[in-house]
Amino acid sequence: MESGPLISIGLPISLFIIMIGIGLTLTARDFHQITVKPTGLIIGTLAQIVLMPAAAFALAWGLSLSPAMAVGLVIIAACPGGTTSNLFTLLARGNVALSIVLTVTASLITIMTLPVFTNYALKLYYGTQQSIVLPFGKTVLMLSVIVLLPVAIGMALRAVKPKLASRAEGVVSIFGGIVLAALVIGIVYGIRDRFLELLIQAGPAAIALNLLGIAVGLLTTRMVGLGKREALAVATELGIKNGTLGLMVTLTLLHSSEMSVPSAVYGVVMFPIGFLLVTYGRRVVGKNEEVQEGAAPVRQAG
Repeated sequence: MESGPLISIGLPISLFIIMIGIGLTLTARDFHQITVKPTGLIIGTLAQIVLMPAAAFALAWGLSLSPAMAVGLVIIAACPGGTTSNLFTLLARGNVALSIVLTVTASLITIMTLPVFTNYALKLYYGTQQSIVLPFGKTVLMLSVIVLLPVAIGMALRAVKPKLASRAEGVVSIFGGIVLAALVIGIVYGIRDRFLELLIQAGPAAIALNLLGIAVGLLTTRMVGLGKREALAVATELGIKNGTLGLMVTLTLLHSSEMSVPSAVYGVVMFPIGFLLVTYGRRVVGKNEEVQEGAAPVRQAG
């Protein structure tokens, strides 16, 4: 899983297609709805960009992770919300419009912040003599092409062919899940001799990071007076991350299967924990409250 055309070419192309799926869910109205009351967007973005990487550094220190596991944990923490976070928000009866805009906003900011956090983690955990460096310019360029362009394509397609876009959303969501599952299986096979050892190292950290993200989302939004649906949207965004992006960085830019383990493990554990959040959301948000607060149109998000 460390090299070869399947990873160096296939993974970026797959991520490009997945990001088109996010664009397919967006309309100008979504941005307008959130900018009128931007508190949720501001809180959610700051938590995604600042608090999640800080939590990863704290967990790496508290759990005494190896350098590779620590760097990998920081990378997945610095990644934006995943392509299925909007669907989980919908199932949990959260604010879907806020979820969608948070996904895109964090993805755009991540273009600049992900290389910064990654290189800082490499220097911190490997020391000044480390030879592994994430090239800032190349990374920003690659992330720009993989994030900005496909989102714009998806939005344009939705504007021109809304019915086609609606049908394509579900297909892209399924495609994203298949890609992530294939990557996780490939990584496990590639490091099968050390998998249990690495799983023991990365598993508790990945689960703790996921639970911390959800807790931060629920608590910070409620502290500033946002509603239950907004709290669920932010919590889901912080918990359901773009594991495919984390794997692309570790596998295609850093060429490290070990560093990819936290992203792979996180990509697995976030789903059962996400469904627990859905169960919680459907209990605390009644159908009447959902209607009164103006539920967003039902969409299947990629």
